[in-house]
Formats: sequence, structure tokens, C-alpha cells
Amino acid sequence: MIRRLQFISTFLLALTTAEIHAQSFTPVFTAGQDGFKSYRIPAIVASGGKLFAFCEGRVHNAGDFGDIDIVLKESADGGKTWSALRTVVDYKELQAGNPAPVVDQTDPAYPQGRIFLFYNTGNNHESEVRKGNGLREVWYVVSADGGRTWGAPVNITPQVHRPKQPQVNAAYNFPEDWRGYANTPGHAMQFADGLFRGRIFIAANHSAGAPQAAAKDYQAHGFYTDDHGKTFHLSETVSFAGGNEAMAAQLKGDRMVMNIRNQQGNVRARIIAESGDGGQTWDTTYFDRQLPDPVCQGSVLSTGNARNRRLIVCNNADTVQRNNLVLRVSREDGRTYYKQFTIANRPDNDRRRSHTAYSDLVETGKRKVGVLFEYDNYHQIVFTTIGY
Repeated sequence: MIRRLQFISTFLLALTTAEIHAQSFTPVFTAGQDGFKSYRIPAIVASGGKLFAFCEGRVHNAGDFGDIDIVLKESADGGKTWSALRTVVDYKELQAGNPAPVVDQTDPAYPQGRIFLFYNTGNNHESEVRKGNGLREVWYVVSADGGRTWGAPVNITPQVHRPKQPQVNAAYNFPEDWRGYANTPGHAMQFADGLFRGRIFIAANHSAGAPQAAAKDYQAHGFYTDDHGKTFHLSETVSFAGGNEAMAAQLKGDRMVMNIRNQQGNVRARIIAESGDGGQTWDTTYFDRQLPDPVCQGSVLSTGNARNRRLIVCNNADTVQRNNLVLRVSREDGRTYYKQFTIANRPDNDRRRSHTAYSDLVETGKRKVGVLFEYDNYHQIVFTTIGY
């Protein structure tokens, strides 16, 4: 009887917790508002006491290609309220997307820090780009005044991409023939301490050559800068075929991890790639069965310092559908997770639509993390805070 009462108490507590999270979701971007039919691909960083939430503002519809801008809202109260929407990148009638912001906190020329926003542009649908009928480029803009103004776009495509497009630009004539290309999605990272302190690393992926069955032409990689955006270098490509959207985080002992979507879908789990040289090469790669996944984006963040670092992972912990957004916390670089929080889930018998999808994470205080995520069949991008 006592065990039954304990079980009932635990069950009711879980229901109460889920209900509290549901009630505390704050809408940040809502489809149909502010001149955009749809909002997708959230990314978030913190700087100067504010939160900066970016996403793709899709003008005419929810499709991945078309007139797409990168838009921004800010919060000065920890995500309780948000500013009016502003457009940061507008590539006219074409696509600007995959926002990957990061705050450079180690440049002595900018002691207050600068916000880098990396992004991609495209001139055709992804399916056509994979066939060689289009080009994806890589850019960044910078704000040195806390997001109020942004500098001129900088095109870094020849440094971090390998397209075979000499008819477009002679600098794009590479033997590798990379075609599809995308940053992250979600925030980029900067090494906070250790041997690679100050290095900015942007996780990415590309397709190489003609399209292959089961998306095997995709592979994950990254690029990085050690001189605050003056020059960039490519990482080694992760060996797993089908590696797609990825995010990176710092681990203990000068190591880092890239957490990767498996586009093949043959194993419904996250791909993990680890590096001991700051993301230049990958010495450990495996499927993490602790992180079930329905073939979707996931987010990762490291918090704390070199002596007390935690790794936080957030993804849709479901092997069938985009649902059951779960946040996990590890003291052991992801070898095990000692805490787990269900952020949003719907009953298994309700398969009408995607409940949760893409997400991003930001540290909001001591043992607190903010989650910006797609919700309610992509109708909203919402924000919530989890204490761990």
C-alpha cells in the first residue's frame, strides 16, 4: 500500500511539473504576426544582461526556401517579456537562414563583447542545390553595441565551404564539390577557458557530390576562427554518412563535442563526435543510444567552468515523431546524465502533428537554462526556463 501511494504521489508530481512547464511557455514568435507567415529555426544567446532570440522569418509560407529573413527579439527580464521584432538580415526575395549567433567575450578590442551572427544564403531549393543547381553561401554580421546596430555582411564562403561553382565565382572552384550547406542550427560556441580559449567554433554540415539514397551524401563538419573573425579554418569532416544538423559544446580537459542529427534515420539516435584539438579533427565518433531521436535537430550547451562543467542536451526523445522535448544534464561529458526534464510532451495516441521540434539553449543564471523551441506544429517559437 505504501509503495502504491509513493507511486501515485510521484505520478501526480510528474503531471504537475509538466503542467507548470506548459503554463510557463512564453510565446516569442507566432506564425502570422509581424508580417511573416511562419517562424522557424530558433537560436538564442545572452549578452549584457539581455537575451537575444533569433529565427527565420518566412514571409509567404512555411517552406524552407523563398523570401526568408533573419529576425530578432530581445528580453531584458530573463525571457518574461520580449521586444518588438526587428529584421537583422534581409537577402531580398531569396533565402537567409540558419542563424548561428555567438558572443565573442575574449577580444581585447571589445571588452564588452561582440555578437557574431553567422548565417547562410541560398538561391534554390535544397533538393536542387544537392543536384548542383544552386549555391549556398556562408556569411556573418557583427554587433558591437549589444544588438542595436549590425555591421556590413562578410562573405566567408571560400574559407569554410568547398563548392564547385566556377561559373558563379572563380573562388568557388573546389575539387570536393560540396553542394548543400548549413550552419548548426542554433548558437555557435566559444571556448571559455583552456588551451583553445577564445576560439569560436560553428558546427555545420554539407552534402558532397550527387544525391545519394538515404541522404548518405550529407556529412557534418565545422569551421572556426582564432582571431575574432579575421580568418577561418575548416574542421575535418565527421566520418559518419548522413550526418546533418549539428551543434557544438566545450567539454572538460580542452575537449569538445559535436551533437549531430542522423539524416539516414537507420539509427534513431544522436551522432556524437568528440575532439581533443579544438574541433580540428575528431577522435571519437559514435551513436549515443541515451539520446533517442526522430531525425530532427537537437541542441547542446556547456555551463560552469573548467573544474565544474556540465553538458546539457535538449532534443525530441522519440524515435517516431517530433514530440517529447527532453532536457538532460551530465557531469561526465555526456557519458551519463544525472538529471532529466520533460519540457513538452503529448499523449502517444495523439499523432496528428509535430508537438515540438527544433530548440536552442542559453544559460540564464546559476543552475538555470533557457529553452527556445518550436511548439504546436510550428505555430509558435516559445521560451521557458528550467532550473537544474
